Amino acid sequence: MKKIIAKLKMPAVFGLALGLLFCAAGARADALAPFKGEKGTIKISGGTAHIPVMKEMAKRIMRFNPKIRISLAGGGSGVGIRQVGEGLVNIGNSGRRPTANEIEKYHLSLFRWAVDGVAVAVNPKNPVRDLSKSQLKKIFSGQIENWKELGGEDRSINLYTRDKASGTRAVFWKKALDKGEISPRANFVPSNGAMKSAIATDPGGIGYLSAGNLDKSVAAVAIEGVEPSLKNIKSGVYKISRSLFSNTKGTPGGLTKKFIDYLYSPAGQRLIAEKGFIPVAR
Repeated sequence: MKKIIAKLKMPAVFGLALGLLFCAAGARADALAPFKGEKGTIKISGGTAHIPVMKEMAKRIMRFNPKIRISLAGGGSGVGIRQVGEGLVNIGNSGRRPTANEIEKYHLSLFRWAVDGVAVAVNPKNPVRDLSKSQLKKIFSGQIENWKELGGEDRSINLYTRDKASGTRAVFWKKALDKGEISPRANFVPSNGAMKSAIATDPGGIGYLSAGNLDKSVAAVAIEGVEPSLKNIKSGVYKISRSLFSNTKGTPGGLTKKFIDYLYSPAGQRLIAEKGFIPVAR
């Protein structure tokens, strides 16, 4: 009998892992509790770097309470700020801090919930994985047009950029290019996801995207020897970074407030970290 009992004993490590799993599930349920008995719609638009976190949050909330509907659209930071200010959506996301003029014009309340890097990325087939800031500026201004000049293959450089409504572009232009020129020959893409897809399918491509959106389909490029890792972004060693904001018109209430509160809950903070960002407490 003793031998049978010994075989059935749960290993300590497995027991700890199972306990942590139950704790995480319990914390998630606690974070969702405020949505119990609610019904209504939350409309969100704006910055595309935010989408992985927003999408998962929306899925969890709607699964918990099917009477709540959450719509999510991109468009870029400028679009999110304008649409929330005009009352078209409940939350307008931005990958930059709204300007003083925008805050005053639209009576915005700002909620900063993460720090994110803006990473330069190339196709995984490209051997060039480190650039100086000077080289980066020459690439995006069109002065360097072939990867051979940078130690790569004899292949034309194809530039990808975002439009001027993009917070990702604003940060990249200011902190990586020192407000330098972006060649008019650059290809425009509408989102961080589209940027990743374009570079992943173009061996000559180079662009920039939220570090939280990086995966194996693209290769991150170090700038001056510094990689856009979470550790380097958090320490400030990697300089091309920004904050992620969710903005509301005035002080949020109802479901909108509960959605914002979820971002700052322990479950929300874990989700933000899981999606590759650095959580910021309220």
